[in-house]
Amino acid sequence: MTMNKFIDKLLKNKPLIVLIITSVVVAVLNPRFSTWGNILTILRQTSINAVIATGMTFAILIGGIDLSVGSVLGFCGAIAATMIASGTNVFIVVITALLLGTAIGFLNGTLVTAGRLQPFIATLGTVTLLRGIIMVFTQGRPISTGNIDASAFFGKIGGGFIGPIPVPVYIMLLVFIAAYYILNHTRIGRYIYASGSNEEATIYSGINTNKVKLFVYSVSGMMAALAGILVTARLGSAQPNAGVGYELDAIAAVVLGGTSMAGGIGTIAGTAIGALIIGVLNNALNLMQVSSYYQDVAKGIVILIAVLLDRKHKLSR
Repeated sequence: MTMNKFIDKLLKNKPLIVLIITSVVVAVLNPRFSTWGNILTILRQTSINAVIATGMTFAILIGGIDLSVGSVLGFCGAIAATMIASGTNVFIVVITALLLGTAIGFLNGTLVTAGRLQPFIATLGTVTLLRGIIMVFTQGRPISTGNIDASAFFGKIGGGFIGPIPVPVYIMLLVFIAAYYILNHTRIGRYIYASGSNEEATIYSGINTNKVKLFVYSVSGMMAALAGILVTARLGSAQPNAGVGYELDAIAAVVLGGTSMAGGIGTIAGTAIGALIIGVLNNALNLMQVSSYYQDVAKGIVILIAVLLDRKHKLSR
């Protein structure tokens, strides 16, 4: 590849340009940003949103959305913390939480397919249901994983290191690789893009789009549960309000990464870049000691700009 072709390809990748410009500007404003320790912090903090955003990418690619991911994170995290505190084997805890998240995602998919509900309404209902269950289950109090061997080993999932790199970063990379392979090298991946581009034509071609949707929402639920495991392991406890607002960051990462809200267009690589943009933005605002309230304002503006640009691009096609 010649230098000119490389530059042309780079210029077409708008999310990457935004990430580079944002990083350079922040590094100039605050030298601490570019230190190795802070970069690792950004990657570790981004890993949670990146995992959730991966599942959200699947949902948005088919023209849907999953508002329940934050609640699934909180619920599965609470279940995991309770099991760890009781001395349950860590492997069993992780599998149970992942299966539970997958089952909730499958329920969302069933509401969308068999129940013929709009994804927004179906997953919004799940949010309300799960938030109520979480409060009943936790009694509104944090659930500690306890000071036992299982808890110490479990904590390494969210707070441990392999070499100089945090474990959640490795998990994030594995999730990206698996998602990339599914979307680009499997039949179900082609069906996901086809369903999002033109569902009616996809049905006429003999593809069962309902099965595709069930798969997509199951993946989204599993990714939210995995994020719940990472958060709970990192904190050593499950908070009753864990995951609140996480769905907004995930949607922002997906849209910033170039995935169309109309479905059918988008990549996992774009989502990875979008998640990093959100991570860099959060970190920059923290370094500049900006109030969390203003941080929410900034993220809201970013989401609105991204959605408006997506809308403009869709109308120009």
